[in-house]
Amino acid sequence: MDKRVCFDFEVEFSNGGGIQGQDFRLDIDGDDISDDALAAYIIKDLRLLMVGTVRILNKKVIEERHKRAAGSAELSDGTSGTVVDLSHVIESGMITYKGLPAPLICDHLSREQSRKVYAAGTEFQIGRIEMVSNTGTYIDVPFHRYADGHDLTELALRKVSDVPGVVVRVTGAIERAIDWHHFAPVDCAGHAVLVHTGWDRHWRTDRYFEGHPFLTEKAALYLRDQGALLVGIDSLNIDDISGGARPVHSILLAAEIPIVEHLTGLAALPASGFRFTAVPPKIKGMGTFPVRAHAHLNA
Repeated sequence: MDKRVCFDFEVEFSNGGGIQGQDFRLDIDGDDISDDALAAYIIKDLRLLMVGTVRILNKKVIEERHKRAAGSAELSDGTSGTVVDLSHVIESGMITYKGLPAPLICDHLSREQSRKVYAAGTEFQIGRIEMVSNTGTYIDVPFHRYADGHDLTELALRKVSDVPGVVVRVTGAIERAIDWHHFAPVDCAGHAVLVHTGWDRHWRTDRYFEGHPFLTEKAALYLRDQGALLVGIDSLNIDDISGGARPVHSILLAAEIPIVEHLTGLAALPASGFRFTAVPPKIKGMGTFPVRAHAHLNA
């Protein structure tokens, strides 16, 4: 497990005034960090000028996943160039979203039946699946929300295939609403922005459908204005579903920014330094469909 330091701080400016911070957390290498090093970090990271005194209080080192981008895209086992699967398995009878039917997966032609059709020793299986398009880990494109928006056939591959990605970690957040401030430290422009809430741990349980994390309208506006290429989340829905409005879907899909919901396994990704892919089939007249979302860690 990574190490982070948790502390309070007080800054006094040499020309008067000051600022304070409580329960501030910082990624560290190793098992400890000096007060002076923490003071230097605060001054540099917050771009403070005219600093007179910095006091570090209540410092403790904790075990917690790093939140910021690392210098390399290596997993904890030291491997690089790794492909990480970020999709849920689709199974017959599985509920993705309450109120929508589960998929039915069966044989159209079983191996036993095929033996009557083909030469001796030759057999095949042809499967059949009946499902709604919002099943498993899936992508939304503008037609899902807007009648005049483009459908899956017009989705530009440059937006969903081998695109640079970043992870915004909000695991452990007290509030369900994920506001724009969480995205401010991240380079969103031209990236697939993946929101790691940790909600996928509830997949295939009743808990998954209640009280999920979601993005705010301001977060969607920020991501749009910053030029995000795609936005994904490992939660039930990218929007708050307590009412009928869906501002995040409305804003992002109006800007032709695809949305991928029900991701999983984002804990295995570094904060940056990977390529993301979530390509659906080319189906006319459809605005959402399951994808085999995955990431390739840079070698």
